[in-house]
Amino acid sequence: MSVETRAAPTGAEDGPAAPRVRRSAAALRGLGLLVTLAALLLVGLLSVWVGTRGIPFTSTWSVLWEPDGSQASVIIHEYRIPRTLLALLVGMGLGLSGALMQSLTRNPLADPGLLGVSLGASTGVVVAIAFFGVATALGYVWFAFLGAAAASVLVYVLGASGRTLATPDRLVVAGAAVTAVLMAFNSAVLLLNPRAFDQFRFWTVGSLAGRDMDMVLVALPFVAVGLLLALGLAPSLNALAMGDQMGRALGVNVGRTRVLGAVAVMLLCGAATAAAGPIGFVGLVVPHIARFVVGPDQRWMLAYSMLLAPVLLIGADVLGRVLGSPGEIQVGIVTAFLGAPLFIALCRRRKLVML
Repeated sequence: MSVETRAAPTGAEDGPAAPRVRRSAAALRGLGLLVTLAALLLVGLLSVWVGTRGIPFTSTWSVLWEPDGSQASVIIHEYRIPRTLLALLVGMGLGLSGALMQSLTRNPLADPGLLGVSLGASTGVVVAIAFFGVATALGYVWFAFLGAAAASVLVYVLGASGRTLATPDRLVVAGAAVTAVLMAFNSAVLLLNPRAFDQFRFWTVGSLAGRDMDMVLVALPFVAVGLLLALGLAPSLNALAMGDQMGRALGVNVGRTRVLGAVAVMLLCGAATAAAGPIGFVGLVVPHIARFVVGPDQRWMLAYSMLLAPVLLIGADVLGRVLGSPGEIQVGIVTAFLGAPLFIALCRRRKLVML
């Protein structure tokens, strides 16, 4: 049950108490957002503290603010802080892009990969490894982003072909077609090139290990622009939730909203996938959790998705380090184990799958 449902009894929105009920609901949502932000700060601190090499909390806290050049200081500032910041960006990208996809397509099972973005990024990495000999995560990121952008453009061109606009149904069908073609291409290249397959399998599992501050700086501008676009579209998405005709009657430019939404998804999901590899379930599950907490209002739902997704991703990364010690379990594997049962539980609540 959402905050809105709990705060407003049936018929209350039509009576004199309606403004008070709305203020109460907004206050509860705002409080929940602060709690989510506190949880994000907590898991971020855990990510800096917990790792394959044990460092006492007091030492972690000390060198966090005053680097002293010690081994613990180098580990925290050169490895764990960049990794945590990258997880923050990747989580925001996946959470927001998933929420946007579900809103734009009005499909509760939509995820960021539905428009071919994730597989486009994978194709870019396959090309980088097999044809250009790229062997580093930082080298993959530009090819992955170009692949994601090319796939997104191709899907939109196919979805907008003919005399009709690029409706959600046409975009989904175009995305499925492009995904099938790219998957066949990737399989053919990797089967014919065992060396490329051996390198690619480590990237495709989804991991935050081995990323440094350079990767954070590469992903940051794309995620920032996508975030601003996504949050700016919230009022238009609220109007479109009632249908295209009602949206137009309320003054929404339907075509422009969908184009900007697709661009935001490409930037957010493309940057996240390029930086960390394909990570499943985060963009699919988190919008459902946000919708369960705050209801269908896109302004709140996008804000909650933006914070809840990195909480889940950073928490999964920390859990993978703890469970896999003295090594670690890649975060893509952990999110799959956490996300699958959580999504099944959410889907069993029938009203949560209705948009």
